Amino acid sequence: MTSFFKSLKSYISPNDNAQNNQRQPDIEPPEWAPALETSHTHGQYNEATDQEYHDGVSYCLEHPLYPASLVSSREVDRIKFQGAKTWGLDIPQDQCRFLGRVDNIPLDSKGQNVIHVTTENFTKDYCLLSNLPIAAGLYDTSGREGVYYEAIIHQMYPPRSFLAIGTACRPYPTFRLPGWNRQSTAWHLDDLRKFFEDSDGGRDYTDNGKRLPLPWNPQNHSEQYIPLGSTIGCGYIFKTGSIFFTFNGLRLPNAFNGAHLPRHEQDVFAAIGVSGKTKFDVNYGGEPFRWVPGNTWQWRIEGVIERLNPINTECNGGDELPAYSR
Repeated sequence: MTSFFKSLKSYISPNDNAQNNQRQPDIEPPEWAPALETSHTHGQYNEATDQEYHDGVSYCLEHPLYPASLVSSREVDRIKFQGAKTWGLDIPQDQCRFLGRVDNIPLDSKGQNVIHVTTENFTKDYCLLSNLPIAAGLYDTSGREGVYYEAIIHQMYPPRSFLAIGTACRPYPTFRLPGWNRQSTAWHLDDLRKFFEDSDGGRDYTDNGKRLPLPWNPQNHSEQYIPLGSTIGCGYIFKTGSIFFTFNGLRLPNAFNGAHLPRHEQDVFAAIGVSGKTKFDVNYGGEPFRWVPGNTWQWRIEGVIERLNPINTECNGGDELPAYSR
């Protein structure tokens, strides 16, 4: 409020307060509008421990962001052969936090086109990252809109168990849900709040102050919810750094703008947070997307590693850049 009242000084007569607090008639009031989204201090249902919050901060201070790198020639060859089915999720190494299974699409797979993930009851907050970037900083995006992927929910019981769908840059603390720490965004499906480097309670995800077009909770008609069988998509627009989400093929308003910029400085990965018992599939384009524009070449994930950005090549004197390493 302090900055707001400072901005009013040039609009108010010096004698207004001394006389009758009336604004001079020929001066228009400043243009302003209340925030459309509420920022929350605490989560509606779930809160990470203070220790994990501090551990997340320490992790980011001790581990600088990786710069953008080349994808290995082996992976490039596999993309040419297998397309979008080359993308998967890193296999979790922390068996104390992640209790479940990740089944990536095997090479030469003829029947499996999506990644299958199951987690058990006592799975703690865990962030799964894609094995390859969905936006590679050193590669050219000319003529392309962005990149997009979807998650199909088969089991999820919020607020006891839920998913968080979004993006992140490496390295990211796997014990933190996406959206909580640096260079990360997410839509959390327990309370339907959105997070962008927000370790507090997130922000309400609205459409110009109105509720999103989601179903009502049959037990509580004042709440909205994500029913089983739903498809949640996440898109990233290269030019503006905008993050948006989709619900069963319906594109929702941009959640954030200016994320992961400047784009050439880092690689961006799909990030899916899990907590508790869930079952879901991740589709990078092995199956048709429910959001129809995502099936066009301007959004296909295979195109993010087609050709190097000529600016990056010139800056390196035409020398080969270091291979991307997992």
